[in-house]
Amino acid sequence: MDASSLWLYRWYYSNVCQRTLSFTIFLILFLAFVETPSSLTRTADVRYRAAPWELPCGLTESVEVLCLLVFAADLSVKGYLFGWAHFQKDLWLLGYLVALVVSLVDWTVSLSLVCHEPLRVRRLLRPFFLLQNSSMMKKTLKCIRWSLPEMASVGLLLAIHLCFFTMFGMLLFAGGKQDDGQDRERLAYFRNLPESLTSLLVLLTTANNPDVMVPAYSKNRAYAIFFIVFTVIGSLFLMNLLTAIIYSQFRGYLMKSLQTSLFRRRLGTRAAFEVLSSRVGEEGAFPQAAGVKPQNLLQVLQRVQLDSSHKEAMMEQVRSYGSVPLSADEFQKLFNELDRSVVKEHPPRPAYQSPFLQSAQFLFGHYYFDYLGNLVALANLVSICVFLVLDADVLPAERDDFVLGILNCIFIVYYLLELLLKVFALGLRGYLSYASNVFDGLLTVVLLVLEISTLAVYRLPHPGWRPEMLGLLSLWDMTRMLNMLIVFRFLRIIPNMKPMAVVASTVLGLVQNMRAFGGILVVVYYVFAIIGINLFRGVIVAPPRNSSLAPANGSAPCGSFEQLEYWANNFDDFAAALVTLWNLMVVNNWQVLLDAFRRYSGPWSKIYFVLWWLVSSVIWVNLFLALILENFLHKWDPHSHLQPLAGTPEATYQMTVELMFRCVGGEGTSVWPLGCEAKSWGWRDQGGGRP
Repeated sequence: MDASSLWLYRWYYSNVCQRTLSFTIFLILFLAFVETPSSLTRTADVRYRAAPWELPCGLTESVEVLCLLVFAADLSVKGYLFGWAHFQKDLWLLGYLVALVVSLVDWTVSLSLVCHEPLRVRRLLRPFFLLQNSSMMKKTLKCIRWSLPEMASVGLLLAIHLCFFTMFGMLLFAGGKQDDGQDRERLAYFRNLPESLTSLLVLLTTANNPDVMVPAYSKNRAYAIFFIVFTVIGSLFLMNLLTAIIYSQFRGYLMKSLQTSLFRRRLGTRAAFEVLSSRVGEEGAFPQAAGVKPQNLLQVLQRVQLDSSHKEAMMEQVRSYGSVPLSADEFQKLFNELDRSVVKEHPPRPAYQSPFLQSAQFLFGHYYFDYLGNLVALANLVSICVFLVLDADVLPAERDDFVLGILNCIFIVYYLLELLLKVFALGLRGYLSYASNVFDGLLTVVLLVLEISTLAVYRLPHPGWRPEMLGLLSLWDMTRMLNMLIVFRFLRIIPNMKPMAVVASTVLGLVQNMRAFGGILVVVYYVFAIIGINLFRGVIVAPPRNSSLAPANGSAPCGSFEQLEYWANNFDDFAAALVTLWNLMVVNNWQVLLDAFRRYSGPWSKIYFVLWWLVSSVIWVNLFLALILENFLHKWDPHSHLQPLAGTPEATYQMTVELMFRCVGGEGTSVWPLGCEAKSWGWRDQGGGRP
């Protein structure tokens, strides 16, 4: 690689370039909210929604073409760095090229039709720009593809299960001499084959249980056997079997993927060793690597773009060798430090000379003082709950907030005193070095400012304290805001309870490492939302005021879309489509939306909603469950905790616990978290892998 290519390589993978590319991807995806149909309305309810504010034609198209030009430049640089031979074989790069060409052609068509084209194909291609830019998302998709055969086998069992019980149910509830229960069951849920199949599919998700069983069960308890057996086999056995298969295949594939990455990393490290090592050998003999001189390696490390803590740790370890060359094994182990996250040590506490101050420092710096603060916060929370229960039936304008106002003043004074005493015991830098103290102190300051503002505007509390509204907020609004912050502050107890802390750290770890999974979900939501807009935009129409389905008229069937007033669940704009898809993914009352869109748009709409249920609730939710299980098990693993690093007096190092998946490497038994290859090789998740 020549100097210009190396410069381009480093520039392309620099933070500025990658962040610019990430922002461009975000921008082109965000355009769906402001494009026609615009989401710039206050509500999505078709009964109350005003005409949306539409941007002039050409404005979003101008932003879009700028994004496409950035992507074209990105593709050109990637093609140059990877080389033409690799470019022709890489399906992702070829797909990138096709997506760009189709998007530019469709953009030209939009301008020629003055933004009145019925279909914008390029909107469906936008998520591809997000996919191709993340190596972990590509691995996740490949994992899903490899898991499809096993998932398909269980899906086939589910289909057979549904068909068998559908036919059995239609025969069971369509006898010659039908009682009232049979007839009601047939008319409501087993009228024909599509209706029967839909009813049992919804029952598989338990969304309409026990509604589907009640008509027949109310007449004869023996009919319950049919529905119980169906639910046990389908929901408890087959669906959980699908979860187990997805977890097993997903984790197994990722382990293989990480083994490959580990091998490639060690191969790259060995290649670097061969380049940096000095050569020894007799004349005519093949020279062999004697080792890497520490001074040469230090010069390289000084120019490498690494985190300052990791770089300093590696340089300290290299300096410990003195002038002794590093062997291949030592050189390999040196890069293991990149897999460790930094745990900063807290600053030393202030040194007081007075015995009294030393005793006070010990007292207020002890963890028992934190327990006392937690008890006080609990008492504050209980007092708020008591007054919420007592005043549940009292209007805000008639409430007497005298007692609660006095209690809040007392508690806030204690919180302020606790903050000052902790700063005294730990020092300001020591106090701020704890994330829990920063959270606690910030909320205490906000509570203090809000309480002072309340007292300044509405004076001191007194019996019958119900003053008129002054300023921007009423007394009730300020009290309510104060109480919400106090309730939020109670989260400070989480780090002090180990089981709760493990659960909380698991959640935080998921948030930190959900980019691949979250990206897949964004892609799926985006594609289905765009398809839903093209299929169902405008099919949900607000009822006229004199209609029997109007809100003031209660003649709509009980439990129907109209009676439940689900009018905001539609596909009239992108934001409304996302919320509707979310409600469908939760599968609570999703049969209501299924029935409504069947009536308003036709029976074929069920295919769209069933596909969404399969992709979101069956596949993605189970992948997310696998992620939670692996992360939680890793948190409880006693071997995943502190491992100190030699030569770092300011900090100790900890194996990365945010990265869940572990695999066994080819050389011994090693713990390699998910994504370690990206950190250790210098790969970036945003860049889709380096050449």
